[in-house]
Amino acid sequence: MVSTSQLGACRSYLRHARLALTCVSIAANAICAGGVFTFPLMSPALVTHLKLTQPQLTTIALAGMMGQYPFAAVVGKVIDAYGPWACSLISACLFSTGFGLFSREISKTPDDILQSSTSSFHHLTAFFFTAGLGTVFSYFSSVFAASKNFPDFIGMATGTSMALFGLSPMFFSIVASRFFSDPDTGLDVTHYLQFLAVLCGIVHLVGAFNLSIPPPIEETDGSGDVEDSAAADERSALLPRKPNVNADAQDDDSLVDLLKDRNFWALAFITFVILGSCEMVLSNIGTIVLSLPSHSSTIITSFTVPSTDIATSTQVRILSLANTISRLLVGPLADFVSPVASYLPSGIRSFPRKHHISRMAFLTLSTLVLIFTYLWMVVGVRSQGAVWALSIGAGIAYGSAFTVLPSIVSSVWGLSNLGRNYGVLTYSPFLGTPAFSYLYAFVAADHSEDGGVCKGPQCWQLTFGLSTGVVLAASCASIYLWRTWKGRV
Repeated sequence: MVSTSQLGACRSYLRHARLALTCVSIAANAICAGGVFTFPLMSPALVTHLKLTQPQLTTIALAGMMGQYPFAAVVGKVIDAYGPWACSLISACLFSTGFGLFSREISKTPDDILQSSTSSFHHLTAFFFTAGLGTVFSYFSSVFAASKNFPDFIGMATGTSMALFGLSPMFFSIVASRFFSDPDTGLDVTHYLQFLAVLCGIVHLVGAFNLSIPPPIEETDGSGDVEDSAAADERSALLPRKPNVNADAQDDDSLVDLLKDRNFWALAFITFVILGSCEMVLSNIGTIVLSLPSHSSTIITSFTVPSTDIATSTQVRILSLANTISRLLVGPLADFVSPVASYLPSGIRSFPRKHHISRMAFLTLSTLVLIFTYLWMVVGVRSQGAVWALSIGAGIAYGSAFTVLPSIVSSVWGLSNLGRNYGVLTYSPFLGTPAFSYLYAFVAADHSEDGGVCKGPQCWQLTFGLSTGVVLAASCASIYLWRTWKGRV
């Protein structure tokens, strides 16, 4: 007969083994989720072989970026209702379909066409949108699996998974350069996309079996009987609700209540500006590099590819590294200096550690980094070698903002509807990304002489000048929320 202690030890072992598999799938999903962010690597080939114009390139890139956002609230509800495994399964189907059909469309297009095909352009846009939709399902599956498996370390958990997500473009960039690039012709886009379709599909299918939320921990009382602890399940709030009607975090608030909160709209505006402008950089860094003359300090790697591919790949990696490092640092740092508050039954706010500074400080820092970065683009960048500042600045701001946003939303509006509330907030970059990206595209097109890729700093100086002013307004809004939520977030 198995004793209670042996049964408990067996359950503990299985629990830890299951958690280990979950962590592996969280990491795998995150690092295989960023295929759409490697679009700049494909841009030169699409211009050369498909004769796509700058507005068409921007539209396809936007389809991938914006595919992350239209159904974000729906994805959040799927997370809240079913769990991360469902999102991982859906993303497996979307990635395989989107990347696979994108590859097929390119392969069937002749190389000797004189101008781009309208139908092919529309197909590529739809297929990349599908891959972008897969990205948001994958992103939510890894981030919320991490946060709900490690609720006591939500900043570190989400920061780590987001860091791996940020590392994804660099990972795929290295793979593309080493295994799918030719010294004479550059990137083999067709086979690279086929690789993405297979790898991302398999990884997320495995994730559908591994990503789970642990059940409530069971404890034994003095008589040896097993009883449920007070641990919350995956759909309950992990912070006790304040009895006060004016509580900061009301888990049962409806969507209408959320939209009536003017502070939510201030946060949405900040998100609109930071993420929207950064994603404009992410999707167009390839053509920004193409617009500038080469620099003698261009990094040469162990493999030889055309100089344009080297410069673009280098910027993608720098941006990815800056994005990743900022997420790795900001998550644990935010947990230490800005611990999430819990509430006693009396309604008194209690912090597990000393609260030093508001998490809004990290959003304010992101806006300040972007202001100086965009100003540098206007006055200082005249060659490919100087674009590194843009890649680092955008990467830092993008990674920092994305890392702290879930914890800010959960601190202010509760955890039980975190998926829904965070999904609604992500509609901000859904609007911001096309606003900034088409500003870039049409300014560049206006300065293009032959309808191809624009050449010279004038292609984007106006874009970054206007962006600087908008980011300054977002910085003021972040300082306002910093003061408003002082001692709460």
